[in-house]
Amino acid sequence: MRHRRFITTAAIAAGIALAATGCASGDSDTGEDAAPEAPESLVLGLVPSSDVDQVVTDGEVLAELLSDELGIPVEVEVTDNYAGLIVAMQADQAQIGMFGPIGMVQAQDEAGAVPVLQSVRFGGSTYVTQWFTNDPDRFCLDDVVTVTDDDGFDFTYCNGTDASTEGPMGEDALALVEQDELIAFVDEGSASGYYYPATQLGELGLDPFDLSGAFFAGGHPNAVRAVYDGDAVIGTSFNDARGSVVEEANDVGETVTVFAYSTLIPNDGVAVSGSLSEEWQEMITDAFVSISETEEGAEALYAVYEIDGLVPADLDALDAARAVYENFGDQ
Repeated sequence: MRHRRFITTAAIAAGIALAATGCASGDSDTGEDAAPEAPESLVLGLVPSSDVDQVVTDGEVLAELLSDELGIPVEVEVTDNYAGLIVAMQADQAQIGMFGPIGMVQAQDEAGAVPVLQSVRFGGSTYVTQWFTNDPDRFCLDDVVTVTDDDGFDFTYCNGTDASTEGPMGEDALALVEQDELIAFVDEGSASGYYYPATQLGELGLDPFDLSGAFFAGGHPNAVRAVYDGDAVIGTSFNDARGSVVEEANDVGETVTVFAYSTLIPNDGVAVSGSLSEEWQEMITDAFVSISETEEGAEALYAVYEIDGLVPADLDALDAARAVYENFGDQ
């Protein structure tokens, strides 16, 4: 039986002490050479990208498919953010986690997690931060270009962002951003929604730790919506998060114009607990890949995080993400 639970970071942290106590009181009669036992069950940890209930519902479908592949129960846990999921993996309350790239390296460094897979979207395993604005007169240094998608919705771009997503791009326009600019970032754990764009601003001479007009919108669609509603002048998200808002705000692509991109960022992916045997780490990895190659599995992965496919984790790309994260220290 799978349970729907929403775990706070504090609740998981309390569980670490209980987990540690349980480990200390267990028998240690088994020899070091004993074969690792198969887990009785596994927990798949997810972080909501928008609606929590929908992520739980979609996650349970994915968990069911994993359970069928692995032959043991797989439950879903939804934490309030990546920090909560990292703590859950530290406490062995989650053995599988689906993370953004910054969360992935944090899980590796802080919880001993093992990155195994990266998501594929639009044929690639990398993406960019997109910068967008409701003031194209200020941030568009050339003509605004309108592109109509297959559903008939119009989306606007400038500074060459319509032609390619190979960043960085539009940094002359980013140089116009002021220290007190009203900026809608996504959340403090987001690679494309905070770490990479804040790093860009730092490289352009601003203090990324003193952006007095910046705030966290609490999700990629929320950042788009904040600029659409006029609560911020510019915002950041993955490309193209405007598509997740267009059904409720049909003119979002015209009101919110993309004007710059970051450097390439490794896609989100899957990490497994380092406490699992190498055999089980490989079995879980293979299960995800097998699922992704079926129609039902492909639909489940797309429903959870719009994943089109899975490839082995690019550890070099994740090291580059780690370098961006370490720029921020304890800030």
